Amino acid sequence: MQRIGVFVCHCGSNIAATVDVKKVAEMALLEPGVVHAEDYQYMCSEAGQAKIAEAIKEKNLTGIVVCSCSPRMHETTFRNAAERAGLNPYMVEIANIREHCSWIHKNIEEATEKAVILARAAIAKVNLNAPLKPGESRVTKRALVIGGGIAGIQTALDIADAGYEVDIVEKTPSIGGRMSQLDKTFPTLDCSACILSMT
Repeated sequence: MQRIGVFVCHCGSNIAATVDVKKVAEMALLEPGVVHAEDYQYMCSEAGQAKIAEAIKEKNLTGIVVCSCSPRMHETTFRNAAERAGLNPYMVEIANIREHCSWIHKNIEEATEKAVILARAAIAKVNLNAPLKPGESRVTKRALVIGGGIAGIQTALDIADAGYEVDIVEKTPSIGGRMSQLDKTFPTLDCSACILSMT
């Protein structure tokens, strides 16, 4: 079983004004695998990151959940802090309780209840997570265009002009789509068969 630490950020008053952060931390302690939970004014600060690192080492944590702002903002911050403390960075999950709770609710009870739910979901995910290692895969620079209408043909030509191999998949026996059914096309009034033969 995992040994999970949960860290709830006040984000100044951004979160704490609408979410009862202490209650979120208390409720997190009731979840399977959680051995440590605490709240702090600014979890992304150096002091907050130091608290995370200290708990990882002291409590021998195998995963952490940070209840804070958007992962887009500080996921890398928390993953780097965990990695510096010896924890695999992919064992870090973020519960976004700022944008998803405090910024959209006025009622503290509702916001807190939702924050607890988001924290529980992140904890459940960490319980199922496994440490990952970054890897590389070879990529074949080749394109597949679905649909051989005029847009598909033009797309394939543009990609081929850029120097890549292209395959077109069309469900009908011939390419050209609706344009091939027209007698004359705008603006030149050329026949569609003539235009298709030029491509």
